[in-house]
Amino acid sequence: MLLGAGTIPVSCLAADDLTVELGGLPVLRGVSLSVGAGEGVALMGGNGSGKSTLVRALLGLLPHQRGAVQLFGLPLRSFRQWSRVGYVPQRSIALLGGSKVKEVVAAGRLAHRRPFRPLGRGDREAIHEAIGLVGLSAQLNTDIAALSGGQQQRVLVARALAGHPDLLVLDEPTSGVDLEHQRVIADVLTERLAAGIAVLVVLHDVGPLGDLIDRAVVLSEGRVAHDGPLGDLGQHQRRPGGHQHLDHGRTADDPGEGAASWLGGAVEP
Repeated sequence: MLLGAGTIPVSCLAADDLTVELGGLPVLRGVSLSVGAGEGVALMGGNGSGKSTLVRALLGLLPHQRGAVQLFGLPLRSFRQWSRVGYVPQRSIALLGGSKVKEVVAAGRLAHRRPFRPLGRGDREAIHEAIGLVGLSAQLNTDIAALSGGQQQRVLVARALAGHPDLLVLDEPTSGVDLEHQRVIADVLTERLAAGIAVLVVLHDVGPLGDLIDRAVVLSEGRVAHDGPLGDLGQHQRRPGGHQHLDHGRTADDPGEGAASWLGGAVEP
């Protein structure tokens, strides 16, 4: 069985003239972008450029003051099929201690079943499949705190994949992760793109993910400074150190109502 093998419209994610203010100050100013089925898009930019704010606004975790967001052709306010969206937040924000790998990944199945219902056969198969894809089957019952940083990041990727998403959004999945684990993540994303899902990934530097990136969207001071082929950025922007990986003034990753429960924001007991 292939993850995300459902029917996917051409436009999975689109933003038009998106403006976001935090504390009365503009963080995003008229941002427009799109991500199509089978397309890998990198979201890049320096300190304070608004990368994480944009990701949160696109997923409905932050309100926007102007513009529009569509998911699979539906306005964000009307979108309810959150099982079609997989979200990988930054590791340091997302993990809850005391949980086993399979329990963390099980949170990716929340959108596929009714609250408080036990895991079904399909859920268990999806969980084991996702863990296998990231190469952690031997750590199925390992406490998340006992894993390396790279392994923890792979668990979060597996959690998102367990939901069989058609759109995968990742916030700096390779930050603080060694090259071996970066390559595993790159291989998984390459396979998922070949299966037809859309990928939007926030990156500090491209590294092993370069081969799967079709376009780069670069933010500068809350505006789109570049939207086009990765090669057009110039080699100095693609090398490690070309971009800083933290946005100043970002808020804690505490998902709001609606989308939050379906985006892996909680770990099942």
